[in-house]
Amino acid sequence: MNSIERLDPDAARAIREAVAEADGQEVLVVGKVDGDGVVVEVVVAARGNETAVPALRPHMEKGDVVIHNHPSGVLRPSDADLGVASQLGNLGIGFYIVDNLVDRVYVVAEPYLLREIEPLDVEELAGALAPGGALSRIMDGYEARDSQIELLESVATAFNEGSICVAEAGTGVGKSMAYLLPAVAWAEQNQERIVVSTATINLQQQLVEKDIPLALKLLGSKVKVALVKGRGNYVCLRKLNESRDEDSLFEEVDDDLTVISQWSETSKTGSRSELPRFVNDRVWSRVAAEADGCLAQRCRFRERCFVLQARREAATAQLLVVNHHLLFSDLAVRISGAGFEATAVLPPFQRVVFDEAHNMERSATSYFSENMNRFSVSRQLGRLFRRRKGRSLGLAGRLSSLVDRSRYGGDVVGDLERMTQQVAERAETLDASVLASLGTELTRRYAGEIREETRTELLDPMAELHDALLSLVSTVQKILEAIPESSLETPEAYETRIVRERLEGFGSLCQAFSQYDEIREKVFWAERSRLPSGDVYAQFVVTPLDLSTLMREAVFEPYDTVVCTSATLTVRNDFGFWLRRVGLSGFELRVIETVVLPSPFPYREHVLLGVPVDAPEPTQEERYADFVAEFVADVLELSEGGGLVLFTSYGMLRRVYEAASPRLAKRGITVLKQGDEDRARLLGTFNTDIASVLFATDSFWEGVDAPGETLKVVIICRLPFRVPSDPVIKARMEAIDASGGNSFGEYALPTAVMRLRQGFGRLMRRASDRGIVLILDSRVVKKSYGDLFLDSLPDASRSLSPSRSLLSEIEHFLYG
Repeated sequence: MNSIERLDPDAARAIREAVAEADGQEVLVVGKVDGDGVVVEVVVAARGNETAVPALRPHMEKGDVVIHNHPSGVLRPSDADLGVASQLGNLGIGFYIVDNLVDRVYVVAEPYLLREIEPLDVEELAGALAPGGALSRIMDGYEARDSQIELLESVATAFNEGSICVAEAGTGVGKSMAYLLPAVAWAEQNQERIVVSTATINLQQQLVEKDIPLALKLLGSKVKVALVKGRGNYVCLRKLNESRDEDSLFEEVDDDLTVISQWSETSKTGSRSELPRFVNDRVWSRVAAEADGCLAQRCRFRERCFVLQARREAATAQLLVVNHHLLFSDLAVRISGAGFEATAVLPPFQRVVFDEAHNMERSATSYFSENMNRFSVSRQLGRLFRRRKGRSLGLAGRLSSLVDRSRYGGDVVGDLERMTQQVAERAETLDASVLASLGTELTRRYAGEIREETRTELLDPMAELHDALLSLVSTVQKILEAIPESSLETPEAYETRIVRERLEGFGSLCQAFSQYDEIREKVFWAERSRLPSGDVYAQFVVTPLDLSTLMREAVFEPYDTVVCTSATLTVRNDFGFWLRRVGLSGFELRVIETVVLPSPFPYREHVLLGVPVDAPEPTQEERYADFVAEFVADVLELSEGGGLVLFTSYGMLRRVYEAASPRLAKRGITVLKQGDEDRARLLGTFNTDIASVLFATDSFWEGVDAPGETLKVVIICRLPFRVPSDPVIKARMEAIDASGGNSFGEYALPTAVMRLRQGFGRLMRRASDRGIVLILDSRVVKKSYGDLFLDSLPDASRSLSPSRSLLSEIEHFLYG
C-alpha cells in the first residue's frame, strides 16, 4: 500500500528523518490518527538495530498507531511483530510496518478509531434531583438533598473529563441515584458500556430491582441492563447430566439432585437463587458451573448453557451490575494478556463505578490470592479417576480408548489410579500434619526464625505432595501426547488438558511455599477452615503483600473513568489511608478528585453515642467479659430488644451470649446468635421480630439494613482492631515498619476506625430512625488515639459516663 493512503506527508517526512538519524536501523514511532484514519503526527519512542526495536507501552494509548521500519524493505511481519501487534491491538492500538523511505506501508492491525464524545449536561442531570425536578414529580414526599446533587455533579464531571472520582457519601445521601443518572446518560449518549460493581448481593438486587428502573424512568432511557453473576451461581448441564448418570448407575436417588434436575428443564436462567427450595451445598458443588471445568465449544450442552446465555445478555447490555470479586477476576484476565478491548470474563468496557469501595482492597486481596486444600486437589483427581462401589469413574477409562497404546506403552487406567491415589494420600498427610500444628504461621518475615517443627510439619510434606503432583502431571502429559491428532480436540482430551493445568497450578503453589523466604512480594500462610458439613481442613494460601501496583495496572490506568464511592472512605475526613491502600497515593498519571459529602440525617437529635467510662479495658479479659455480659443484658432489657451486638471474636460472642441470653429470654426477648442459622435467615428473623436481638461478628458489621423499631440499639463491644496474628495483616504491618513507618498509626488504627464507622452506620438507615450506639471499650476515651475514633463518627449526642449513669440516660433517651 502506498504510504500516502495512511500517512500525512509531514508525518511520513518525520519518520524518514528519524530513520536516517538512526543510520537506517529500526525505529519505532507512535502516531496520532485524525478522524479519517490518517496519521497526522508522530513521536519517536525507541531506536533499535537492523532487525529489532523495543515496543515501549508507556508511549502509547488507545487509538494510536505504532509504526516501525524494516530496513530490508521486506514488509512481511515476523512472528515477533505479530505477537506485539496482537497485544497492542487488544488495547486499541494499531500496528504498521514501513520501508526506510516510507514509500510503502503494511497495515498489520488497524487502530481503534475513537468516537467523538458527547459530554453530559451536568446542570440538566442535577435538575432531575433538584426541588421541582423529575424525581419530585414521580416520588411522593421527595425532599431534595444538596449532598446528593453535589455527588451527581462530581460523578458527571469525572465522566466528562475522564478522571478518577473518589467520593465519601454518608448514609442517606442517596449515592446510588447520584452515580446511576450520569452512568445511564453516558451509556446512552455515547453508546458505551458502564460497569457498576458492588460488594454485597443486597445492593446488587436493590440496584437492579429498584434504583436502576427509577433512573431509566427519570431519563426516559432504554439502556439495557444486565446483572452478571459468577459461574458458580449457575447449574452446569453437563455436570448435572453426569451426576444423574452416576447416581442412576448405582441406583441411588438424591432428593436435592432431583429438584435441580427437574427445575433445570424449565428454568430460563439456571441461577441457584431461583431454585424452588434450598439445596445442600455439597450437592450444588457437584453441578455448579466452574471456569476450569468448562468444555466451551466442545460441550454438547452448549446451546442450552446457562452461563453462555448470561454472557450473551451481558454482551448486549450497556450497564452491567457485578460484584467486586467477579470484576477482579475479569481484570486479572485482562492484565494477564487478554487486553482491555477484548471480552474476558466480562465484555469490554471503559468506565467503572465501584460502590462500597471501602471493600476494594479486601476483594482484590481475596481474588489475587492463590489457594489450595485437600478438597480442591481431590476434586481435580476425581475428574481423572475415582472409585465408587468398586467401579472406576472419571476420564481415565475414556482416555484409555483414545490413546495409541504403541505410543504410550502403559496402562492408562492403572497408572492414573495409582498416581491419583498417591497424590491424594500425600495431600491427606499434609492436611493432617498442618491441622495438628496450627497456630504455626509461615510468612515471608520469618525466614530466619522458622522453627524446625514447621519445616517437618509443613514444608517437608508439602515437598512430597509437590513431587507426587509433578509425577502425575508428567504422566497426564504423556497420555495426551499419545492421543492421535484427530482426537486431540475431543471433550475428553480438552478436559484432561484443563485438569493438567489445574494440577500444575497446585504444584506451582507447593513450589512457591518451598521458596517463601526468597519471594519478597508474597505472604505464605495456612489456616484452619471448616466446610458446612463440619469437616475441618487446612487451607494453604499465597497472598500479594502489596496490591497498589496491581490496582494501578488493572483499574486506575486503563479505564477512562473510575468512580469510587462509599459511606466510609476517610479517617477524620482524610482519604490518605484508603488512597495508599488501593494505589492512588502519589499516582500522578491521572486526575483524582476527592469529595466528602456528610449524611443529611439528624444524628444529633436522633442518635445517642454512649461510652461507659468505667468499663474494664479488654486486656483485663475476665473483668471485661463479665462487665460486657451484664451491661449488654441491662441495655437490651431497657430497650426491650431491637438490638444488634457486634463482637470482634466469636469466643467473646459465645461467652456473652451464654451469660445474657437466659436473662433476656425471661423478658420475652428473642436472642439470635450468628452461626445458629445462615445469614439471610438470621436477618430475616431479626427484621420481622422487633423484640429480637442479634449477637454477631465480622460479616455483620456491614450490610445489615434494619430500619425503624427493628433496630434501636447497636452495641459495639470492642474497638475493631484486626487480629494481630492474621498473617497477611502481620506481614503488611511488618513491611510498613521495615520501611521506616509506624504500622500501628499507618495501618492498624485507620483500619479499625473505618471498621467502627461501618458498625456505627448499622443504626440509622432512614431519616426517621432513632436510637443508641454504645462502645463498650473505654480505650476510646482513655487512650490518646481515642479522639481519632470519635472524631471520625457522625455528630451524634454523646454521653461519656459511668455505666450506671449511662443506663439512666439511655432510658431517658428511649422513653423521654
